[in-house]
Amino acid sequence: MKSTAPKRFPNLLGDIGAKRFLRDYWQKKPLLIRGAIPGFGGDLSRQDLIDLACRDDLESRYVSRRGENWQLEHGPFTKARIKRWKQPWSLLVQGVNLVVPEGDRLLRAFNFIPYARLDDLMVSYATDGGGVGPHFDNYDVFLLQGSGRRRWRISKQADHEFLPDQPLKILRNFKAEDEWLLEPGDMLYLPPQWAHDGIAESGDAGDCMTWSIGFRAPPAQELADQFLSYLQDNLHVDGRYQDPGLALQAHPAEIGAEMIDQVETMLRGIQWDKSLVEEFLGQMLTEPKQQVVFDPPEAPMSRGKFRQRLRQNDLALDPRSQLLFTANHFYLNGEKQDVPPVARAAIRELADHRSLSKTISVEDPLATLLYDWYCCGFANFVVGR
Repeated sequence: MKSTAPKRFPNLLGDIGAKRFLRDYWQKKPLLIRGAIPGFGGDLSRQDLIDLACRDDLESRYVSRRGENWQLEHGPFTKARIKRWKQPWSLLVQGVNLVVPEGDRLLRAFNFIPYARLDDLMVSYATDGGGVGPHFDNYDVFLLQGSGRRRWRISKQADHEFLPDQPLKILRNFKAEDEWLLEPGDMLYLPPQWAHDGIAESGDAGDCMTWSIGFRAPPAQELADQFLSYLQDNLHVDGRYQDPGLALQAHPAEIGAEMIDQVETMLRGIQWDKSLVEEFLGQMLTEPKQQVVFDPPEAPMSRGKFRQRLRQNDLALDPRSQLLFTANHFYLNGEKQDVPPVARAAIRELADHRSLSKTISVEDPLATLLYDWYCCGFANFVVGR
């Protein structure tokens, strides 16, 4: 894979800065940015993306349309199956940032948005006329055009009725309010709930590839479901139902008022505070996706050798690792970490910048913690950078 993308993206938001973007556009209205990354062609070819769609550690989807009927298939795919796809079609691969270094660097360029909101990088390939139909998302997304061209039509319509009997949530009455043709390097930001429809217009520009940087904005019901599941695993309520003074009931099938009152009192013991919510968010937001598997070193170096390497090379988090923190609490890949006070400043730097400079002061508690992460495959040394 030969990268054609620049390593730095100074014009990512055009002529507006991050503060103005957050004030005027974030979660408020769309923004079209021409030349966000001039000359961006992406780090993937058509064949590269097909290869990724054949892997079982990444989510992939195939979408096509025949008249009024849509077709959806989930990967992993075989190359023989892909050769039988009839145009127009689209191939979408999630989590490209986990396996393509340039994808991870692109994702981290959006660090003016907290990592706690970051979801992943999806890359979609479409033949001429391909797309996934008019729809809306429940998350913020930046749509960066790689190779080829794609025409985007958008709408803030309140009508969210879907076509019946389709495998995708296709809007039935989509009415575009704006539209733009995006060339390589152009980018469109859309807040949640903005309807949009992107159709590849290849022509002499070649097949279309779009890079989608997504930021999660979970519905309240989803958060509630996950929090209740977290409480089930982390909360203990004392006591036991008892009724030594049970009186004879006229109706044995009736749920008595005394039982209802006692159970209500017992359930009032289910309480939580801000610290419990913090731990829930720390673990939930860093929990790797189901298909993510880490690769520990087959022959890990000794602790002494590791400590020596810390003085020679930068240490970087694996792209699959998620490290977040609050004031003095740290969460890595779904688990709360015990970080000694002397190591906290360095671990905050690692969380913010995804790497730790070899110039840091290597205290014993820090070296011990980082060695454990290295042995788990959560971090490794950067060579030649």
